[in-house]
Amino acid sequence: MSKVKRLLFFVAGIFALLLGGVGIVANFFPFIPFPTTPFLLLASFCFSRSSKRFEVWFENTKVYEKYLADFVQDRSMTFKQKRNILAFASGSLILSFILVNRWWVRAILIVAFITKYLYFYFLIETIPEEKSHLGKKQVVNCEDVA
Repeated sequence: MSKVKRLLFFVAGIFALLLGGVGIVANFFPFIPFPTTPFLLLASFCFSRSSKRFEVWFENTKVYEKYLADFVQDRSMTFKQKRNILAFASGSLILSFILVNRWWVRAILIVAFITKYLYFYFLIETIPEEKSHLGKKQVVNCEDVA
């Protein structure tokens, strides 16, 4: 991959990480609906494409451990993680449903609402807090990765 592409992936990763950070802060203010997980997944993807060193660095951050480690490693989440994500997403969809006046957009929102719950219920395993990978990942030194 060219250096320009890797640089663009790195910049996009930093931007996505910042947006994920805004989402983390927004969790403390329920009137500010802003997602966290999609931006952190995007940051993970971008860092993995920019360089192995940044990928390792990102995977060793507390943000990654708290919000993504379980899902990325074995497609699982704790009940609390699922609840927080579903609450935000449901609130956003309900607010959009209320604000929009087109029937076909409302139909799409209803399908998205149902699909979201089906996906989380059937395709993402719910694990107890004790089995969560939170804080159990082996730390890799970024300097050891070329």
